[in-house]
Amino acid sequence: MTKGFRDKPSSLTSQVISQLVFARIDTRSSPSPESSNQALATLAFFGVGVNLVLFLTRVMGQDNASAANSVSKWTGTVYLCSLIGAFLSDSYWGRYLTCAIFQVILVLGLALLSISSSMFLLKPKGCGDGDLECMPTSSVGVAMFYLGIYLIAFGYGGHQPTVATFGADQFDDSEPKGKSNKAAFFCYFYFALNVGSLFSNTVLVYYEDTGEWTLGFLVSGGAAVLGLAAFLAGSRRYRYVKAWGNPIPRVTQVFVAAFRKWKVDVAKEGELYEVEGSASAIKGSRKILHSNEFGFMDKAATITEADLQGPSNPWRLCTVTQVEEAKCVLRMMPVWLCTIIYSVVFTQMASLFVEQGDVMNTKIGNFKIPAASMSTFDICSVLICTGIYRQFLVPLAGRLSGNPKGLTELQRMGIGLIIGMLAMVAAGATEIGRLRHVEPGEKASSLSVFWQIPQYALVGASEVFMYVGQLEFFNGQAPDGIKSFGSSLCMASISLGNYVSSMLVSMVMGITARGESPGWIPESLNSGHIDRFYFLLAALTAIDFVIYLFCAKWYKATNFDGGDKEVDEIVKEEEVISKV
Repeated sequence: MTKGFRDKPSSLTSQVISQLVFARIDTRSSPSPESSNQALATLAFFGVGVNLVLFLTRVMGQDNASAANSVSKWTGTVYLCSLIGAFLSDSYWGRYLTCAIFQVILVLGLALLSISSSMFLLKPKGCGDGDLECMPTSSVGVAMFYLGIYLIAFGYGGHQPTVATFGADQFDDSEPKGKSNKAAFFCYFYFALNVGSLFSNTVLVYYEDTGEWTLGFLVSGGAAVLGLAAFLAGSRRYRYVKAWGNPIPRVTQVFVAAFRKWKVDVAKEGELYEVEGSASAIKGSRKILHSNEFGFMDKAATITEADLQGPSNPWRLCTVTQVEEAKCVLRMMPVWLCTIIYSVVFTQMASLFVEQGDVMNTKIGNFKIPAASMSTFDICSVLICTGIYRQFLVPLAGRLSGNPKGLTELQRMGIGLIIGMLAMVAAGATEIGRLRHVEPGEKASSLSVFWQIPQYALVGASEVFMYVGQLEFFNGQAPDGIKSFGSSLCMASISLGNYVSSMLVSMVMGITARGESPGWIPESLNSGHIDRFYFLLAALTAIDFVIYLFCAKWYKATNFDGGDKEVDEIVKEEEVISKV
């Protein structure tokens, strides 16, 4: 084992920065070159995603509502692929190999996108800048474009939750310092994501907005290649953990065994089946203590006369740990479902916020600000709020509550919902003001685009509480055998949020665009009312918050058996420390 978390770091920040590459290096030394991996991968992804809605309207010829729906579906696919990456990581490939393979797919998608845009879509050269119209697209160019962006979705989506869990693997829970730093890791992990997207939301967006789309895609591709190289360069320093095996049969066995014993009375807690010793039947995983929720599932661990005859059959008799693993998934579902509406709020930044900003006054003198660059204020808000949260709010809340974490993960997620609701109210108020400053015959309002700052800043503040809280909550509560699945639930929430957003836009337009009414989100936003759509989202978030309070109060934490030292010993047995 190389030096790393057992050494006293010069500071928490320097240690986490060096850990962003997830290498077990001496934190007293300067960060290694691999520390740019996460920032570069994020830069590559957002170099495409942040301005995609304008590419679809200016180059591909889609209307505002169709482009917003297309972006929502694409973004939803990105994070839905996180479930695939998590499954392969937990079950077969392990986290390192999964990260590497999906980063290669990301690079291939960016290469294909660059080729399709330069050779088939951007004709004449320089079109898509908002003034010069592009020629109708060819079927070959369109096919290559969609194949490219969905390879990007598959690659980035599969990589994201796995790299988060892989990073958490590098911390040694048996040492107090390692345990403390692991708690802070997810906060700084999200910090790194936003640092990576900062360049995309400023420099790349500017060039893309002026018609240099291919240049933006090529820079994104170059960043992805550098990120992959940085990740592979640290291979000898990583801490590797074996895949735990496919969890789907284990969970299915619990329900099948419980169904087969439907008429059997549940045994008392001390009489339920469990293997002897400190290790569980799930190789390398900690035991989980029995819980009282979902009592009917305990039938799967109830020993009958038939179970005592013949060899052990996991489709008839499961251990308590195996039953509790299935229970953990069920317990997390209500909390997870309540985060989907927040993700609907979050996805507006990549669609309606950009379309709204594009019809506002974006000029400072002779300089035109790309509408998508306004998301820079979201990033700055995340970076500032992360520092405030870690340095001031956590110590203050810790002293008041006695909880060293300050606020619990569930409390943070609830605060994120409230701030997200306020962001939608701010966006609606901005749209009301924008419509009042529209001159007849003019496409853009005279209201400055900087009036969007409050809505972007509020979304950024809400992310620090909601998404960081989700990452820590689902990763911490998920059993050892499905840790990547736990991290992917956060991404899957964003995925479904995008699909729900697309569905809401379609429903709203279907209801409001009747007769001579253009609807709330028409081709010309000046004749619509997206302010009403924003207020609708604020109302849905308020309702969701009330439901969330009941779910959070009902939730009971997963109770793992054994202390941190025992856990670390079990994990170490499954480590594969090798030179790759």
